[in-house]
Amino acid sequence: MKKIARILTLAEIVLRGQIRRKDIYVVFMLLGAVVVLIASSDILGLSSVVTYVLETGLLAAWIFGWIFGIYSAARELPQEETRGTIFSLLAKPVTRGEIVVGKWLGCWCSVAAAVALFYALVVALVLERGGFISPFVLFQAFALHAGALAVMTSLAVALSTRMNQDAAATLAYIVTGASFFLVPRIPEFVFREAGLRSNLFLFLYHALPHFEVLDMRTRVTFGFGPAPLWAFAVSLAYAAILTIFFLAVATWLYERKRFSRSELAVL
Repeated sequence: MKKIARILTLAEIVLRGQIRRKDIYVVFMLLGAVVVLIASSDILGLSSVVTYVLETGLLAAWIFGWIFGIYSAARELPQEETRGTIFSLLAKPVTRGEIVVGKWLGCWCSVAAAVALFYALVVALVLERGGFISPFVLFQAFALHAGALAVMTSLAVALSTRMNQDAAATLAYIVTGASFFLVPRIPEFVFREAGLRSNLFLFLYHALPHFEVLDMRTRVTFGFGPAPLWAFAVSLAYAAILTIFFLAVATWLYERKRFSRSELAVL
């Protein structure tokens, strides 16, 4: 119980820090303004089509969560080190593993809450146009989206244990971007290629996260109804397993990291 209490305390500190920073509000307002502008503009006569508003809004929600989630998660540990506050933190009765999990939990909760507000904005725009979204389908979509955010942020935290903020964020964007755009198309490439290239594609297919199983935008947009409960549960379990794996790797790496005041001062 004490371990959980310490983790929750660290997460609360991260949450308060995120609220004090202005970057989350800037990104949220920019993307929110874009969604409202597109939804109110009569582009190709689609402004009144609910599916158009839903598709645009949910895409913006994913982009917002992707950008802010990785950016915020990749900076927490490096900032503690560059400021030298990591030493005072380690002097307290808290383990490095608790620091890693607490930092991740705070980042994940903050980005998930921000994305929830984005979902609320999209729902308001849809209802304003006389549309309807099944509450249960919306719940499933958000839950799986939150699972994807958990994977992204845990990956960024793991990378930040051995890299600076910029390098960790850049690599996390590359890995997750490849997972979004490349992984779903790899089966097509495998049939076209042979030998080493085919094996390389198969390796990437099994090594990279499959965010497509956590993306219910199409089902929500076109009203296909809720996902089967077994598929929903398996997808959540997949996200949980990946998150735990990345956090375990992050903890293992951070526990073996040596800190030097002189080296951190140079950074």
